[in-house]
Amino acid sequence: MLILGISLLVGLVCTRLRIPPLVAFILTGIIAGPQVLSLVGSAAEVDILAEIGIVLLLFTIGLEFSFHRLWELRRMLMVGGLIQVSLTFLVSFVIATLLGRPAGEAILLGFLISLSSTAIVLKILDERGETGSPHGSITFGILLFQDIAAIPMMMAIPFLTSLASPTLADMASGEPLPVVLGKDLLIIVILVIAARWGVPWLLFRIAKTRSREYFLLLLLLICFGVGWLVSLAGLSLALGALVAGLLIAESEFSHQAIGAILPFRDIFISFFFVSVGMLLDIRFLQAHLGIVLLFIVGVILLKSMTAAVVPVVLGYPLRTIVLVSLALAQVGEFSFILSKSGLDYGILSLDTYQVFLVTALATMAATPFLIAAGPGIADRLCRIPFINRTLGARCPVQMTERPRLRDHLIIIGFGMTGKNLAQAAAAGHIPHIIVEMNPETVRRERALGKPIIFGDATNDAVLREAAISDARIAVVAINDPVSVRRITAACRGMSPKLYLIIRTRYLSEVKPLQDLGADEVIPEEFETSVEIFTRVLHKYLVPRDRIEQFIAEIRSGAYQVLRNPAAMPSSLPDLIYRVSDLSIISYTVHPSSPVAGQTLGEINLRKNYGILVLAVVRFNTTITSPGGETRLEPHDIVVIQGTAEQVAMAASLFGGAGAGGSAGASPEPSG
Repeated sequence: MLILGISLLVGLVCTRLRIPPLVAFILTGIIAGPQVLSLVGSAAEVDILAEIGIVLLLFTIGLEFSFHRLWELRRMLMVGGLIQVSLTFLVSFVIATLLGRPAGEAILLGFLISLSSTAIVLKILDERGETGSPHGSITFGILLFQDIAAIPMMMAIPFLTSLASPTLADMASGEPLPVVLGKDLLIIVILVIAARWGVPWLLFRIAKTRSREYFLLLLLLICFGVGWLVSLAGLSLALGALVAGLLIAESEFSHQAIGAILPFRDIFISFFFVSVGMLLDIRFLQAHLGIVLLFIVGVILLKSMTAAVVPVVLGYPLRTIVLVSLALAQVGEFSFILSKSGLDYGILSLDTYQVFLVTALATMAATPFLIAAGPGIADRLCRIPFINRTLGARCPVQMTERPRLRDHLIIIGFGMTGKNLAQAAAAGHIPHIIVEMNPETVRRERALGKPIIFGDATNDAVLREAAISDARIAVVAINDPVSVRRITAACRGMSPKLYLIIRTRYLSEVKPLQDLGADEVIPEEFETSVEIFTRVLHKYLVPRDRIEQFIAEIRSGAYQVLRNPAAMPSSLPDLIYRVSDLSIISYTVHPSSPVAGQTLGEINLRKNYGILVLAVVRFNTTITSPGGETRLEPHDIVVIQGTAEQVAMAASLFGGAGAGGSAGASPEPSG
């Protein structure tokens, strides 16, 4: 009760300061632990809850493992992730060795520093709307590789004890290393073979009961049962849970399993970070404050520089390099798990562990502020001539000569919006040029003959290359809100006559972008609402011209109507209320139906039932506006219109067989 209560209070304060929840849990452990208030005396019980959290965390990671997802991100993973993790590990290992640390400890420190926080970084990027941006894509690929790399790192920890102390290794394992390794491999093989038939069958049987309680119990049984079996071979319970998750990952039940486990994982993993905070020694921090601050600054600089290598190798400009490097400058949550294992196995000394805890905590807390400062730092670096020449405007794609563009369209960003706009421009023979930051996309599209150039549109040199001073229209369609504002200001400053159209995700961006010089700002969230409402009005048979008039009123007022319900015009026609009970539906004429073989004039549906026949579908032919002489044949599909009661009464005439029609009013016949 104390831990949950303090976590909520500390979390509220941290939220106001934009500090991640993970850091709030660690601070809770510091406050409630023996170093500050000593409110929680039984740390062993907290450790038990923390162990459950680690087990569930590894289980869900196994559940989320997808070979298809890895293949889609293979370039970012195999190039970006491998470079970042390998380079950071090597530099950290060398520095730790030079500082006189044992080989096992130096390797473990390399593991710890090479990992970054997936939870914190992705949450911040999502809040800023930058997950689809170039730096967001690179960052996501690297973080995913780190999560995968953490698995062999965790498996390697028991074997690092032999490097730290052979005696310690014997005490930890109790058996020779080859025997332990052989036992590990044997149990994993047995589990995988058994799971090929047993686990899917069992999951299917329990799923057929449609009981969420039984399904959850089975998941926990698999998670802890497999974890226990694997732990018999000398591996940790958490690694066994990871294997259990992998056994279910490729089944059709994996998504349901993730949804069932996530709430329990989030609660118990919070106890793990609370237990980490309890281990932090405040007196040690006070006695070694200078060393700790040196390590904090050193880790941020080291991780920033090694992460910056990835976008440099991939060919991205300076802005992307800076944003990626700062996004990955912290120590990750997996590092806490690895460090705790290293402490338990005796690989890390207590003093080293204390320095690591404070360093990791400080870098995590600094992450929101580093990411927010990224655009400003990139701007300042761009003003340094040497850096701008070497990293800012370089273009790895071979440019070809092209005629001078005039009165053309500039498309900034080649995502889905940019692609569709470019296709429409090409079909309409509108001269256009595309500006894109992904060098791989530029190479591919240039090979197809697209007029595309590589570059960061926040850079004036790139806009000049796109002949912005001679362009008629520029459309900005990228997913980075900060870059969108900078591009808007740059375009307006370089070409006052340019008609500037901006696509943005949120309505809150409309006014700032208009103040920067945008002629039109199209917010996705409200355009989606407009499109949905348009279709609703169509279904209520509102005339098309009245709908277009209504939509024009919404857009002309910068979407104020949707922001302020009191401003909603009352000009929609009363036709909505007069025809809202109309239904358009289709029926199949059964061979034994009383109307089969009769003409519409003989049946006289309008007089007898008050319904109107809109069309008759016969094989592949549609008879629209059928007359009284039209004869209904068996298996014809008849599309009729009337009130819900009228069409229901008429159903018996056709044999009562529905033909897949649509209930509800429609301006066009269905079926």
